[in-house]
Amino acid sequence: MTQDAERLCKQLSSMASRLVISPFTISYYSYQCFNITGWIGFVSVLGYFLIGTVANKLLIGPVVSTLVEQEKLEGNLRFKHMQIRVSAESAAFYRAGKVEHVRTDHRLQSLLHTQRKLINWEFLLYLGVNTFDYMGSILSYIIIAIPIFAGVYDGLTPGEITALVSKNAFVCMYLINCFTQLIDLSTTVSDVAGYTHRIGELQEVMKDISRKQCDPDCSTAEMGNLDRDRETLSTSSNAAVVLDKLSFTSPVSEDLLVKDLSLRVYEGTDLLVVGNTGAGKTSLLRVLNLLWEPCNGSVQMNTCFGPRGIMFLPQKPFLTDGTLREQVIFPLKDIYPAAGSVDDERILRYLELAGMSSLLKRTGGLDEKVDWNWYDVLSPGEMQRLCFARLFYLQPKYAVLDEATSALTEDAEEQMYRACKQLGMTLISLGHRSSLKQYHDIMLRLCGGGQWELTQLEKR
Repeated sequence: MTQDAERLCKQLSSMASRLVISPFTISYYSYQCFNITGWIGFVSVLGYFLIGTVANKLLIGPVVSTLVEQEKLEGNLRFKHMQIRVSAESAAFYRAGKVEHVRTDHRLQSLLHTQRKLINWEFLLYLGVNTFDYMGSILSYIIIAIPIFAGVYDGLTPGEITALVSKNAFVCMYLINCFTQLIDLSTTVSDVAGYTHRIGELQEVMKDISRKQCDPDCSTAEMGNLDRDRETLSTSSNAAVVLDKLSFTSPVSEDLLVKDLSLRVYEGTDLLVVGNTGAGKTSLLRVLNLLWEPCNGSVQMNTCFGPRGIMFLPQKPFLTDGTLREQVIFPLKDIYPAAGSVDDERILRYLELAGMSSLLKRTGGLDEKVDWNWYDVLSPGEMQRLCFARLFYLQPKYAVLDEATSALTEDAEEQMYRACKQLGMTLISLGHRSSLKQYHDIMLRLCGGGQWELTQLEKR
């Protein structure tokens, strides 16, 4: 998309000068042409321009659609390339090199096939444009010849006729040239239309999402006081999450995952969501996070997303680029850039609480730049522990954990959950382990086919 935006700007800048100057030059030379050749010459030039415009319009349509298809296939090929780079080790364990090579080559061949189609259509478009240019010069001489053969200049001497023809030729040819320049923009317009179509689609989707989502950001102006007593925070008797007769499906299926789910999540009441694979557990989180639209019912979030509000720990840990400090405080900016600040003590304490204090030695410190990929160096369990250290640091009121301990032992899982409770977080967990029940008050079981049931749990 960034490439499309860059190309769009370049093409628009190249068109701007012609579009600004053309109305003035066309108006002036149309007036001169009308005075010299009469209405026949002016109408001939205008008709010729209209014919060229219609012909080029017919040729631009296929170019635009093919260009959009080419940009889409190019994006798919880049995505496949990125996918292979990220999952190269997993593919190697599967000995899937040949399979991925074939699939990537298939995407490349599809792209090349579309590019050949685009070249063919652009060839026809350029042929039409150039033909229009050359035929325009012939038309200018025909227009000049009309008054000569009609006897309008019979009373002039050969020298006077020559001077008049030269003057008239300049006016007619320049007018036709002005129209020709506009026709020449057909190739540029086709590119602009293709890029605009793709960028316009993205903007429409983003605006639609913005209308449906509330503000995902919490104020972080006072994040330096995260260690203060949780009891001093403002509390409310209202539910943080209210689901009213909620029904939703997967975007790729019409089968209901959950039907008429009504649920309220209050602060201090921990919720465990269980169910078989494919029953809709992660889908429920996507609906809560406003990533998916429900079919019926409503989702009301009475707390903001992010620190101080509600935070999600996805099943697959997300690690950003940067130092160890930036990993822990993500998604906040580095509000304590100076080494040895008070915030360092908190980061070190929560790294130790998550069992990841050994990272300090491996990275060389909180602010040391690393030249390796975090996903390549850390094991799945270490990545989940690091995400918990991030959660401890940010200390949201509500923590949504999507099988966030799947790569940890039950002892490590207990350590993480106990720490969350000590820090005053209300938990909404998804998981399969029976050991999770002891950390929650209510269990929501998704039974599939839209069915669900709520159960009160007894903590040990």
